[in-house]
This record gives sequence, C-alpha cells and structure tokens, in this order.
Amino acid sequence: MVRDRHRLSRLKKGKEANPEKFQDLFEKSNAKVRERIARIPNIKLNQDLPVTQYADKLIEAIQKHQVIIVAGETGSGKTTQLPQIAMLAGRGLTGLIGHTQPRRLAARSVSQRIAEEVGEKLGESISFKVRFNEQGSQDSIVRLMTDGILLAELANDRFLNKYDTIIIDEAHERSLNIDFIMGYLKQLLPRRKDLKVIITSATLDVNRFSNYFNGAPIFEVEGRSFPVELRYRPISELSIVGSDDDEFDDFEENLPRAVVSAVEECFQDAQEKGHPEHADILIFASTEQEIRELQETLQKFGPRHTEVLPLYARLALSEQQKIFNPSGGGRRIIIATNVAETALTVPNIRYVIDSGFARISRYNYRSRVQRLPIEAVSQAAANQRKGRCGRIAPGVCIRLYSEEDFMSRPEFTEPEIKRTNLASVILQMQSLGFGELEDFDFIEPPDHRLVNDGRKLLIELGAMVEKGKAPLSQRGVGGDSIESNPPKSPFTKGGLPPTKGGGLTKIGQQMAKMPIDPRLARMILGGAHFGVLNEVLIIVAALAVQDPRERPADKQMQADQKHALFREADSDFLFYIKLWEALVANRDMSENKRRTFARNHFLSWLRLREWKKTHEQLVDLAQGLKLSFNEKKANYENLHRALLTGLLSFIANKTDERNVFMAVRQQKARIFPASTLHKTNTPWVMAFEMVETSQVYLRTLAKIEPEWILLAAGDLLKHHYFEPHWSKKAGVVNAYDQISLFGLIIEPRRQINYEKVDHPA
Repeated sequence: MVRDRHRLSRLKKGKEANPEKFQDLFEKSNAKVRERIARIPNIKLNQDLPVTQYADKLIEAIQKHQVIIVAGETGSGKTTQLPQIAMLAGRGLTGLIGHTQPRRLAARSVSQRIAEEVGEKLGESISFKVRFNEQGSQDSIVRLMTDGILLAELANDRFLNKYDTIIIDEAHERSLNIDFIMGYLKQLLPRRKDLKVIITSATLDVNRFSNYFNGAPIFEVEGRSFPVELRYRPISELSIVGSDDDEFDDFEENLPRAVVSAVEECFQDAQEKGHPEHADILIFASTEQEIRELQETLQKFGPRHTEVLPLYARLALSEQQKIFNPSGGGRRIIIATNVAETALTVPNIRYVIDSGFARISRYNYRSRVQRLPIEAVSQAAANQRKGRCGRIAPGVCIRLYSEEDFMSRPEFTEPEIKRTNLASVILQMQSLGFGELEDFDFIEPPDHRLVNDGRKLLIELGAMVEKGKAPLSQRGVGGDSIESNPPKSPFTKGGLPPTKGGGLTKIGQQMAKMPIDPRLARMILGGAHFGVLNEVLIIVAALAVQDPRERPADKQMQADQKHALFREADSDFLFYIKLWEALVANRDMSENKRRTFARNHFLSWLRLREWKKTHEQLVDLAQGLKLSFNEKKANYENLHRALLTGLLSFIANKTDERNVFMAVRQQKARIFPASTLHKTNTPWVMAFEMVETSQVYLRTLAKIEPEWILLAAGDLLKHHYFEPHWSKKAGVVNAYDQISLFGLIIEPRRQINYEKVDHPA
C-alpha cells in the first residue's frame, strides 16, 4: 500500500532499521493489496457511452503516462466511466482512486450512479465523502469527493498517501480549489512517481492544462450528442400578453412571462413532433430565489398536468431523487442553477430554456466588499447548457437573449482565483510551508492586488505580521510571537526563505488548522480569549452555512413575524443564540415534530441540520486545539468583542445623512432592511459582511462601542497629533490625538500629555 512505503523504507535501512518489523509490515501491506484485488468489482463499461470506445487507448495511456488530459464533450460519459477505466488499468489497488467534483450534489449523485453500474451498494467499492456526509471507508476502491475535501486532507496527508490515482473532474470550472490542487499535484508528482493524475475538462481549452503538466497527452472524446436546434428569443422581442405594463419593463420582471412563453413553445413543438409525453424541459435560472419565483409562476400559468421541480446545490437528498430517478409518466419541468451545467445529467431532457445569467461572486479588494452580481454567462457555459438537451434525442435550446449578445460574451468564465479574496489560500500555503503565493506555480497567476489584499487581511487578523514589525501584545490571544521554526515544505530540503508577510504568528498557526474562512477562525480564538467560546461557536457555525430563514414570496409578513420571535435588540448575531436555545429546548421532540417546528417558523430543516453538523465539527476542532470553553453564560460586551476580532474591516459610524453609515476605507453603506438595527440611531456598528447588490449593504450587524475598536485594533490604528500647547499649571505639553482605523476616524479628539519639561520651549 502507498501509505506503508515510507515506513517500510525506514525500517529496511538507516537508524530505524528493524528486519522483524519490516517483514511484518511488508506482509500485512501486501495482504491488504491482495484483498483489494479480490474486491475489484466486475466492471462492464456502458457501451452506449462514447468514452467506452476509447477505453483501450485510455487504459494504455494511464499505464504509460503519469498525467493525461481527457477532453470530453457533454454526454461522453467520462464522469462515470473514467473511474471504472482506471480500475481496468490496474489503479485503486495500492490506494484509493480519488475522484473530485466541484459540487457536493455531483459527488453524491455520481457515486450512486457508478455503484449502480458495478452492481454494488453505495459505500462498498464506490464511496463518497462531502462536508458532513460520508459513505464508505478506506477499504473502498473509488472515492467521490468535493475538491474542498481533498484540499483539507493535505493538512494531514502531505503526499496524498491514501491515493494511487487522482481524477480532477470538471477542471474547466477553474475554481480556487481546483487551481490550487493542480498546482500542488504538479509539485508532488516528481516525488510520487507512482501517482497517476487524470484531468478532465468539458471545453476546448485543454491545451492550457497539457502545457501546464509538461505536455501531458490529450485524449478528445466525442459526446453522445444529438443535434440541438438553437432558437434565440430575446426577452425584449418576445410577444408577451400584457407586456406593456410598466412593471414588466426590465429583464428581471419580464423573465417569468418570457419563461412561460418559452415553455408553451416547447410543448407546442413536442406536440407537432409527436412526442408530447417526452417533452421534459430544463430551465436555467440565476438564483434559488429566482427558481422559487419561476416555480410559482409555472404552477399558476404553465401547462397543466406538469410537475415543476427545483434543482440547486443545497437541495435535500430526497428531492434530488425525484429529479434523477423520475417515476415516469408525467411531463416535467426542472428549474436549476448552473449546478446542472456539467457533471449532473438530468434524465429525459429534450428542451433547454437558458436565461443566460448566473450569480457570480466578485470581490472588490479596495472596499473589501463582496459583490454578488448576476452576470451574463460565458459562451462556454452557454454551450454547456445547450448540450443538456441533446443527450437522448434531437433537442431544442431556447436562449432568452440575442445571437449578437451571445457572440459578444467572453469565451470562457473567468477563473475564481482572479475574482476572490485570497487570504485563506495564503494562510494554508504558509501553514504547509509553500512560501509566497506569488512564487507558487499556478496554472494562471492571481492578480497581485488580490494577493496583497489577502496578506493585509491576515495581518489585520493577527495571523501574520508585517515584515520588520513586532506584533503588539494587546492584539494577541494566548501569545502572538512569530514562529521561530517555520513549516518545511514537503518538496524541499530544509526550511523556506522568510515570507514577505513576516511569517505566521501563533494565532495564524491555530487559524490554519481550521478549514473555515480566516475571519471566522479568528472569532473562535477570540471566543476562547474572552471566555465566550460556547456562544461564539454557535454563531460562527451559523455564519459558515446558509441562513436557515425562509421568506416565501407569498408569505413574507408571516415569515417576518415568526422570525421576530428570535430577534434581540442591538445585535443580529444574538438571533442565532436565541434560535439555537429554542432548538435545544425542543431536542426531545420526535423528528416529525422538529420538522413541523421548522416549517411553522419558516426555517429550512435542511439548513438547520447543516448548522448543527457544522457546530459539532467546530466543537471538535476547538477541543483539538485545547481551547477553553466557558461555564458561565456570555455577556453582551465580551461576546461582541470576541466577534470584533474578525470584523475590524466591517465597522461603521452613523453619518448625518439619513440611514447612511461610513465604513472603513471611505465606503458608504446602508443597514440591510432585515436587520434589527435598521432605522435605529445606533452610532457605531460592526457587520459580518458588506455586500453590494442593488446598493452597498451592511448585513448581520451589532451595536458596538468605539472603545472596543481601540482595544482590538492595536498597531493597526493611525494617530494624528495636533494643537500642541503648554499647560503652565500642570507643567506639561498637552496635545490632541485623532485616532483612525483604515481611514475611519474612531476618536476625533483625545487629549494627551507629553512628558514634563522645565521650559515650554
């Protein structure tokens, strides 16, 4: 087994040589391999899928090359067949075949599909592992997982010794995780000559991957696709009954009517072609809210006797089964986010209606604002969507935009590494001993401005120190000295040169052990320092998952009334504490009663469960780091000072302008209407996030005191001294000090005394 080889080499020769132990481990490890050989399932490739025609060539390539690139068109079957082809090539015997997917939904559904194809129950030879959910063990042959899971495993398995093969699926999505994993693998491969890597991509941009892996061979696999007729139906040109109304002038409000019109066109087309019972439609929407709105519209105004189903990443497993295992009979309309663009194949789709938009996360490094604009998708993404309806028969794709619009779009989606905060990656690279992010061999280097911003955020959080500066003790939590023995890279002998940021502090080392956003990790350490860890873990777990509150369009007032039961004055964070206490009080209820409680209070049962599982994981992490849990209930000040340690970039002061706050870096923002602090005269607030949608909003807020900021910010504060004057009575020079943080004035005029002198001169 791969995992035993290093230990065996040390037992064979050198200081640790021990012939008896060597022979014992050698025999046990070989016996394990023989067991795995015996458990390889009976593989019969799906001959209906085009990739199987290339099986012999792919098997030979896997055996001959360390890295291969498989360019598979939509419908080629590469996602389900490649792990089986790898097993036929002799992989999976000395370690797992790790198969990564960008999304949890895909990892679960693909693993289920492969298990069915090899004739076994999920969890035997074929397993999956996603956040909070795992089925299978180390004895499995293939493990489906998210790329985030593989990345997290690097902390304890630097050489990926659990695996003898890694398949990176959907590499064209170019998420931050995928780019980092590929960079890591490129450095690891020379040290792991036995490791095989298979990169798959659904686009034509595969030469970039081949060049990155030193000319790795490319295998292009044709998709099992039927011709797809393209129809452009720009919303502005659609003849929609009643579209003269003013409220339907813009795209967002015209969309429901345009979709209804397009659905009717699809069903009419199916009727004319003589297959009305096989006219399933896949509609691409931008957000979960848009999905719900379209679902309600179609249920009211769409064709009768039609099942309308949502599909998005956080959908419950039982709801997924309705989509991927249709009961048969009725016509179906599936409304999905871009989760359905790749990997996930919704069965029986003959029609696609593409709105042409998706929500894309973009980070503004100047203002630290996370923008969530709904943007036009790239040509590659639009073509992925089109290909969803050419899988089983000739299809029709209706695009709710013009051909000119399509041709003006970028060819590929911009990689995430160019549009996101990089603090988390910098922290992990420092912890793993990789040195500077600028020196890491990414397939496409990140913007240096984003790198600098990520480093500044880590300095702000106390995880790193500025080069040449010593950290101030008041910002420390349990000590803040620079690590004297920096972590060593697994790929170099000895240590690494000093980092540009000056090195990780003890706080930084602890934060790096928590696989969550660095700001949340900092709050947890602050919780231990201020004696409020129990409450902070509840809040951080809630902030790490999607908000459990639901607000249906037709029941917004009722939902707000139920949510108000858990609101607390002065702080949105306390909502989570009060809700948690209510859930704990009801934990003796039956499963059905707890579900009813959630439904009656307009809460998502699925998200409540995820919150609970995240909390359990964070408690385990805190215990592993030996952090101190409090016995007494937290008071308001200590709890919010603990949270403030991670939120110094999101403080704001009320301006004279109505409902407008001035945040750091001269950013104006308003309080989100759902906040308990909306339309109050609170002078100072901190927020969990500053998000730009229709305008810049501070979301999830709490009232704070400026003195807390002065104590938390320490060496980040800027001092401007002015109006020095002699005090004859006291015999000292007095002056005033204006204190600011990131351009926001915290203390406009504080008197200070210079040392006593004999003469005013």
